[in-house]
Amino acid sequence: RPAFLSNRYWRVPWLLLHCQKVHTAIPHLKAKTGAEHRWLERHFSDPYVKKARQRSYRCRSAFKLIEIDDKHGILRPGLHVVDCGTAPGAWAQVAVQRVNAEGSDPDTPVGFVLGFDLLHISPLEGAVFLPHSDLTDPSTRQKIRDSLPKGKADVVLSDMAPNATGIRELDHDRLIRLCLSLLDLAPHILHPGGTLLCKFWESKESRLLQKRLTQDFKEVKSIKPQASRKESAEMYYLAKLYKSRT
Repeated sequence: RPAFLSNRYWRVPWLLLHCQKVHTAIPHLKAKTGAEHRWLERHFSDPYVKKARQRSYRCRSAFKLIEIDDKHGILRPGLHVVDCGTAPGAWAQVAVQRVNAEGSDPDTPVGFVLGFDLLHISPLEGAVFLPHSDLTDPSTRQKIRDSLPKGKADVVLSDMAPNATGIRELDHDRLIRLCLSLLDLAPHILHPGGTLLCKFWESKESRLLQKRLTQDFKEVKSIKPQASRKESAEMYYLAKLYKSRT
């Protein structure tokens, strides 16, 4: 995400507007700076943006989770899922469909999807959202546990990231710290044998995260979905078979 578009932590209000009402930006292209104009032109020519609009997903990021799940099978009917940094809710949309959270398929188990974010989140049928909830706030842990029907989840998803400062090393370090905070939360919200999928930006700091993941999970692999832009440093760690520490 370009630095000129962000000035807050995790998700920002422009993202909610941009992902859900992308058509509104087109008439304003001429009023943008050169950098903004180029970014918006690239965005609107993105095939995943077009597909997201066609399939009513809130953001193109939905296709990253779809691709990962199609290949690795982390979501299935009946599972309970926590989506961290869920705004604007595209990953939650995919999770609701794949765990049958709405109960639309009477022949398969009914799952549950819980999402939380610092920001407001528009309601989504089949999901429970906890807006204005900070991953690093101890009270968030209890809110999540109180909201989960079984107290803990089978799968924890995280596509969250800090807003870009333009200083590569600082941005990468902040994202690793977010992921490590998520791992600190895991003993309280993730069942033994559970799965964690989290975004990271490839750098020397990512080795620290990988080391911690291999301590806490039996299987860890890095993934670069095709839906991630080629020029982006983002990747995902998929960690399976959680070793509970409680």
